[in-house]
Amino acid sequence: MPVKVAKTAGFCFGVKRAVDAVYEAIENGKRIATLGDVIHNRQVMDDLAKKGVYSYDDVMDIPEDCVIVIRAHGVGKDVYEKIGAREYIDLTCPFVSKIHTIVEKYYNDGYKIVIVGDEKHPEVIGINGWCNYEATVIDSEKTDFVADFGNKPICVVAQTTIKKEYFVQIVQNLKKTCKSTLEFDTICSATRNRQEEAATLAAESDCMIIVGGLKSSNTKKLYEISKKLCPETYHVETADEIPQKQYYKIGITAGASTPARIIREVVKAMSENLKKEESFAELFEQYDQKTLTNGDIIDGQVVEIRKNEVIVDLGGFKYNGQLAVDQITDDPSLEPSDVVKEGDTIRVYVVGVNDAEGKVVLSRKKLVAMESWNKIKAAYESEQIMEGKIIKSVKGGLVALADDAQVFIPARQVSEKYVSDLQSLVGETLTFKLIELDERRKRVVGSARVLLEAERKAKEAEFWADAEEGKHYSGTVKSLTSFGAFVDIGGVDGLVHISELSWNKIKHPSEVCAVGDTMDVYIKDINPETKKISLGFKKLEDNPWTIAQSKVNVGDVITVKIVRMMPFGAFAEIIPSVDGLIHISQIADKRIGKPEDVLEIGQEVEVKVTEANWEAKKISLSIRALIEKEEPEVVEEEVVEEDKPEEALVYSTDPEVEVEEPIAVEPAEEEAAEEVTEAPAEDAE
Repeated sequence: MPVKVAKTAGFCFGVKRAVDAVYEAIENGKRIATLGDVIHNRQVMDDLAKKGVYSYDDVMDIPEDCVIVIRAHGVGKDVYEKIGAREYIDLTCPFVSKIHTIVEKYYNDGYKIVIVGDEKHPEVIGINGWCNYEATVIDSEKTDFVADFGNKPICVVAQTTIKKEYFVQIVQNLKKTCKSTLEFDTICSATRNRQEEAATLAAESDCMIIVGGLKSSNTKKLYEISKKLCPETYHVETADEIPQKQYYKIGITAGASTPARIIREVVKAMSENLKKEESFAELFEQYDQKTLTNGDIIDGQVVEIRKNEVIVDLGGFKYNGQLAVDQITDDPSLEPSDVVKEGDTIRVYVVGVNDAEGKVVLSRKKLVAMESWNKIKAAYESEQIMEGKIIKSVKGGLVALADDAQVFIPARQVSEKYVSDLQSLVGETLTFKLIELDERRKRVVGSARVLLEAERKAKEAEFWADAEEGKHYSGTVKSLTSFGAFVDIGGVDGLVHISELSWNKIKHPSEVCAVGDTMDVYIKDINPETKKISLGFKKLEDNPWTIAQSKVNVGDVITVKIVRMMPFGAFAEIIPSVDGLIHISQIADKRIGKPEDVLEIGQEVEVKVTEANWEAKKISLSIRALIEKEEPEVVEEEVVEEDKPEEALVYSTDPEVEVEEPIAVEPAEEEAAEEVTEAPAEDAE
């Protein structure tokens, strides 16, 4: 085609939105005034002036009876303060508003703000107004600069209409001198697309016509890009300014503030300058052809994957489609490249078509949602158990993604027990059942709790069917109290009393086990009516008295440790939790006043086991039996029966065993015997 018009030529989204809003306000009978030219296009501003709409440079100059219009370029924060309570229409481009938010946030966080752009451009002035006009503005074309920001971190943003390569180069230079550099590529995607298409068109044309206002920054950039690739490049505001020459191949593009009417006039005029005749009707049809309709479903091929969007070739249609990252999937953890690859053919839903901007907004998520709703509805009706990934925590619950549909799970339906930190479940996979479906609102509610309750009841029924005393289980410790541990033994909890946790005396169950531990337990007592279960844990073979019985015999000589003193003797540890008594009469080979006269706590001594009553848990020990005495002179005398010493009684450390009074005496020591026999039985314990 000898005359080719760029698909992206004409109004961008922000400009079209602003112009349409101004004309709509005029039609509604409002008297309005714009704060600066609403767009950089003389023809549009002249037309507005004819309708009584005038432009002012300062808020204070605008008549009180006028509604103030803030143009697409945006204004500084202080301008809103000046407007105060007056009525105004804010037409700031959403892409520019995003920059305002970034600048204000990081300025308040202590960052030095750097704006890459034209410091005299109204958009840049407005951006600077959100950091108290303290930003450093770097000319987008001066990539070699020197800046000293000290040790302060910097935040870099870009004027929406600058060249991408300039911004990249400037950021690279900044990073060489600044340790902490935070960059935001805020160049408008429509601007980037427009510039890329202009470069492609200029490279294959012998004449390029750039249509747009002489004050328009983005139009100037198109001219500069095209001029480098096509020397015969002209910047015109109207068809009256086009060169009167004939060319073989003519390219036409326009800035973001150029009305479609002016572009059509230029196309018509340039068609007459062709060296080869061409039907103007065909050219006009090429530019003005209808592309797609909102709501269309179409197959396209992925041609480019960017950080925040995917570009889709829509085949024979006029424009490529733009698929934003948030319209690809509901899973925030996924990048565009995780879902689609270049060359993939995908089915998409057409959300909106902007012929002026040459933009087709697509959504895969919307189409998937339409298809997945039918799956969700079928799952609800069949009571199907579903599995979904938790993608976010919201007020009152969680949102899970199942079959590409979002399912709300209320906090009380997440588990049988209260979950204090719902955020910790984000990223986890949850099994649930759909319990509510609202067809009109397209809302579905799931519950993991109903499944957990059903599972628990099934386990309980199975447990009570064959539970009996003595049966062993491998259980999990669910909770600890001061009196014991509750253990899950398969859908039901039983109590292991603190006395059943250890043969040794303990103060708290945590000395033996912790929540989550696995324990081998057995049923000691069970009551099906009250559903109470007492569990045993101590094993007979771990009983220290059983262990002692296998190791200690009467007559053995062993080493023990003194652990406790009593008036009638000393208790000594044989093995942990098993003590024996060394009666006061068996401590030495002579009479002593008290055990402390000979022994100390912690002292280790050798003793002889003189008696062991394992049922009563009593062991008698003797040091005296090991003390060697000199052989007495043999005297042929009749031994008097009363002179024989009586045997000492044995003692136990078991508090449940009653201890008898010590009665052992030495011959001819009646007074000492009386003192010993008067020792109360309680002291023996």
